[in-house]
Amino acid sequence: MASSSSSSVALSNDYDTNNQEAVVGVDGGDLSPLQKHAAFFDRNKDGLIYPWETFQGFRAIGAGIPLSSIASIFINVALSPKTRPGKFSLLFPIEVKNIHKGKHGSDTGVYDAEGRFVPAKFEEIFHKHALTNPNALTSKELSELLKDKRIPKDYKGWIGAWTEWKALYILCSDKDGFLHKDIIRGVYDGSLFEKLEKERASAHKKA
Repeated sequence: MASSSSSSVALSNDYDTNNQEAVVGVDGGDLSPLQKHAAFFDRNKDGLIYPWETFQGFRAIGAGIPLSSIASIFINVALSPKTRPGKFSLLFPIEVKNIHKGKHGSDTGVYDAEGRFVPAKFEEIFHKHALTNPNALTSKELSELLKDKRIPKDYKGWIGAWTEWKALYILCSDKDGFLHKDIIRGVYDGSLFEKLEKERASAHKKA
């Protein structure tokens, strides 16, 4: 399924894929790529992401109300206890600084255990699975990627990976059904969400 609202997104190539160290975050501090990825949803920049902020973040990048609602519940309930061990809250906040603790199994390995970007693992996705277009994935190829990365009986990891990738495909695949490499890289380095939000805001101003 292609997304008409985001198919025109084009990311710059200024991200150094050889850099596995921290990058400057949106709040001026040093954040790892995974922290920067998560920090977009911390709408008030207090270090915590509440379900309503997750909802607002998804809406800001063009997701519909149903997807945004489901994502805000699923993501926060799953990640809050992992990123805030011993600090249970019925509001299920996610702690940005500990987001690496929320990494699930059956993932691509593009983020290491500390949330740093691993270039070789990123390139492996396309070398192994991008058979139609070397710089993009089709829906079928994405499904094959998910199957390839499954750890036996890691059902939570399967669900987590499927949810993340399918949401990205719905939002960002082009009109021909391709999910492009620069889009996927933008998710991992934390730049895509801000670009989608700015594009969406610009489109609204022109309307």
